[in-house]
Amino acid sequence: MRRIRADFAFDSDATEVGTPLAESFAGRRGVCQDFSHIMIAALRGLGLPAAYVSGYLRTLPPPGQPRLEGADASHAWVSVWCGEGWIGLDPTNGIGVQDDHIVVARGRDYADVAPVAGIIAGSGAQSLQVAVDVVPEDEEAGGPG
Repeated sequence: MRRIRADFAFDSDATEVGTPLAESFAGRRGVCQDFSHIMIAALRGLGLPAAYVSGYLRTLPPPGQPRLEGADASHAWVSVWCGEGWIGLDPTNGIGVQDDHIVVARGRDYADVAPVAGIIAGSGAQSLQVAVDVVPEDEEAGGPG
């Protein structure tokens, strides 16, 4: 996990959803999805069961500043079986998973947990944008962090 964090650059323009793992690995750049797939391949290569986890990561605003609307986006990380249970690891941020990681789905890879799947047929171009605010229940949305 730390090696991926140190050796790979976060670059949202470097890959797309369908970019092959080998291409992400060779380019040493990508996004959380790429880093999670790379880590899963490494763990499975060592014989350790590993899963792809999709969800959200709560971010904290600087002290005294309001939480930014739409700042929290979908995120991906890894769960690895360590004999006593599953351990969550976030290779994008180089940290262990704790309370700020909110699980939506688990699977073998991104294809198992894709938030939208299917085909849209139409006469024009289509796009989908999603914005999420992750706010604790006891904190008002848009209030101080």
